Amino acid sequence: MLDTTQSDTAAPPEEPRGCLYALSQPPLMIFLAVIGCLLLMASLHDLLLL
Repeated sequence: MLDTTQSDTAAPPEEPRGCLYALSQPPLMIFLAVIGCLLLMASLHDLLLL
């Protein structure tokens, strides 16, 4: 019969990192904030000044 149990020397599997982990990274949040501010400024310019 085959032994299907993992050995003690096997490394534990890494936990999957999802979308919330990616959004918690500061460079990504800064990038998204800059893009959001540019879109907000463009929309306000179109609504109020044109």
